[in-house]
Amino acid sequence: MTESINQIASEFQKFIDDFQPTAGVRSVGVVEEDGDGIAWVSGLSDVRAQELVQFENGIVGTAFNLETDRVGVIIMGEYDQISEGMEVRTTNRITSVPVGEGLVGRVVNAIGQPIDGKGPIRNSGYRPIEVIAPGVIERKDVDQPLQTGIKAIDSMIPIGRGQRELIIGDRQTGKTAIAIDTIINQKGKDVICIYVAIGQKKAGIARTVATLEEYGAMEHTIVVSASAEEPSALQYIAPYAGCAMGEEFMDKGQDALIVYDDLSKHAWSYRELSLLLRRPPGREAYPGDLFYLHSRLLERAARLADHFVIVPPDFKDELAEEKEAVNGQVYVGPLAYDDAKQALEGGVKGKIVKVRGSGGSLTALPIIETLLGDVSAYVPTNVISITDGQIYLENDLFYSGIRPAINAGISVSRVGGDAQLKAMKQVAGQLRLDMAAFRELAAFAQFGSDLDKATQARLDRGRRLREVLKQPQFSPMPIANQIVVIYAATHGYADEIQIADMIEWEENLIVYLESTQASLLQAIVDEKQITDEIEKRLKSALEEFSV
Repeated sequence: MTESINQIASEFQKFIDDFQPTAGVRSVGVVEEDGDGIAWVSGLSDVRAQELVQFENGIVGTAFNLETDRVGVIIMGEYDQISEGMEVRTTNRITSVPVGEGLVGRVVNAIGQPIDGKGPIRNSGYRPIEVIAPGVIERKDVDQPLQTGIKAIDSMIPIGRGQRELIIGDRQTGKTAIAIDTIINQKGKDVICIYVAIGQKKAGIARTVATLEEYGAMEHTIVVSASAEEPSALQYIAPYAGCAMGEEFMDKGQDALIVYDDLSKHAWSYRELSLLLRRPPGREAYPGDLFYLHSRLLERAARLADHFVIVPPDFKDELAEEKEAVNGQVYVGPLAYDDAKQALEGGVKGKIVKVRGSGGSLTALPIIETLLGDVSAYVPTNVISITDGQIYLENDLFYSGIRPAINAGISVSRVGGDAQLKAMKQVAGQLRLDMAAFRELAAFAQFGSDLDKATQARLDRGRRLREVLKQPQFSPMPIANQIVVIYAATHGYADEIQIADMIEWEENLIVYLESTQASLLQAIVDEKQITDEIEKRLKSALEEFSV
């Protein structure tokens, strides 16, 4: 007992001895006016934009409007506890959030505080919520696929790592379902996912978290919650906070995926803040910088280029760090690989080492809610112009039982086949042609029943393909299974199957292939293309299944 008391006393003494008091200068101001989550403060002469300020009762805010004689502060907390005459201090810290591996599997609020009841978070540091997006030179072509597990998307609207693909449609058409399925499909693929819920009901966010836990997806997911009952300030900063968390993984060389659900409500919260701060309103009462609001967020999604340095021959590879001289050594770089190789050929002594942390990616799936299918409204057109394509969901398709209700005719991925496995590209080309012909013929077929045999065959093939592209929620499909099913449907192996039996046919085909042709499915994954040998084996398996 005495020993433990002495040990505690010695630790306390060591803490006291190590303590170094610090002095700092902070501006102190006074609240002149407050209300609706906004406080007007005078006296903060040297406060910076986006700097955190602290009220005397401990509540924090962000300096948002810097005016000549006062500062407009958005309050990130219970603003009914703020009153006129209250003291406000600067913190010398730009608004930032905790980041790191400790957040994975947790539910946090917009400023990174845990709200899941699982205790404190061990973060590895803090990052500002707003940073400049990577420049053109720092980026790399988007040519690595990010599989969603949804046949209609992976085949016709492929998404690449580092891309920004918009999911757009009316309410209750399955937008969030696509995003959640994509997150579930990243299990075991070394992709960290961030789901940012903006302006949703708490019950809806709780259901989403429960779904992710049920399918084992919370193990690689961070949920950032800014529910409808929270102040507009927290709803406004939530997507930037989530993006900062994702950038931490990207800068370490990892792949990350972030879902903004949804940016329509984010725009509403920004409009509310701007009007309360008396900024001049523009179209639909939104402030004039609405485009910049979302462009500076979505441009932060990128695939970073690999960087290399030329180091002396005795340099240790694991110590290579950009912008840092290790052990007093001087190296050349960072460079692209071809430039580094050219430098060696030009007489520079040393070896090429890849900079640790380069080559990561952050993929963004923003969601926009439209009203009665109006994609020409202010916010939808802005976000469409910023992103690299859109997945458009239609009410009519949803209510007619086609789910996911993706309109493949006007949905597009501007990255295209660059971010697609060659094997999928081989089968998706025929799928696109067949579906395009079906859409064209279906419009004419409703006006008459006298169709020639070839036209009727195309219509029948199209109807079966439409059934194949249907997919139940929370059931992402491995890419090899998708390729085989689409190959079978586009090559006529399902032409004799009744349309009502297509779902059962697909399920039986997958069971058959996984039980008897596992090596064939693995060969497709390994080769990443359908070679002559694989196609021969595939045809043989499909013919055997069809007997």
